[in-house]
Amino acid sequence: MRKTFPLEVQRHKPARVVESIKNDVRKYVNRERRKELPEGVDFWDFDCRVGVDADNAEEVHLAGINAAIDAASQEDGTTVYVEILARRGFRTRKEMAPDPEVE
Repeated sequence: MRKTFPLEVQRHKPARVVESIKNDVRKYVNRERRKELPEGVDFWDFDCRVGVDADNAEEVHLAGINAAIDAASQEDGTTVYVEILARRGFRTRKEMAPDPEVE
């Protein structure tokens, strides 16, 4: 999803427009997560960028995308650019620390 959302929509308050953008992002992420995983893939991961426009968009983690949308809407812009790209995610095992009591 690469989309530029307008912040000034006639007949809607700015706060409701921002909530609508967040709702569209949430629906997109949920739709992508429902897609069938290819063999050998553990989960869908997402590369996200948010900014006033595509040139000034900064990378953010999916968990912080709502805060980034809020921050971009507070700047002096009339649009918010959101880019979310799904990619294959693989879990990595954490190495266990040796137990000091067992020798």
